[in-house]
Amino acid sequence: MGKLLAFLFIGLCFGGGLGFFGAAATNASLDGHDHSQHGHADAVAESAGEASSAQGHNHSHKIIVLPAGPEAPKLDLALERDRASGWNLHIKVSRFRFAPENVNKAHHAGEGHAHLYVNGKKMARVYGPWLHLPSLPKGKATVSVTLNSNDHRDLMIGGKPLMVSKRVVVD
Repeated sequence: MGKLLAFLFIGLCFGGGLGFFGAAATNASLDGHDHSQHGHADAVAESAGEASSAQGHNHSHKIIVLPAGPEAPKLDLALERDRASGWNLHIKVSRFRFAPENVNKAHHAGEGHAHLYVNGKKMARVYGPWLHLPSLPKGKATVSVTLNSNDHRDLMIGGKPLMVSKRVVVD
């Protein structure tokens, strides 16, 4: 009986490890789909103010079009080396509130979260204005941030995604 349990435990460890590395090698994610795939332009808009998104990946494959003007959300970012290690990212927003308590809920105007991309690959959701990045790829790296609704749709103003990017050289 003891040997059977030992073999079962070893099998679970190896099977889990192989599954983890297989998922990592194929860009699989825990939410059930591949974040490396972009587009999904064939999605159909369901209500006014929404359009299909051919730029970037989001969970509902739609965008929210916001009116341009003085009341529109604004986005900027600062990216600086951390003296100890890595990089510090400051996401500067106005007329927008980070609302982590409402993630995965219905859209509510003026609130949501950010999506972080490094060299075009989605790396994380961001629920506040500051984030420490432990490392960036060597060479030229482009760090991009989009503002997103609670239900992960990309926000768009004036025909452009509400997105900002900074390029850095990492040695």
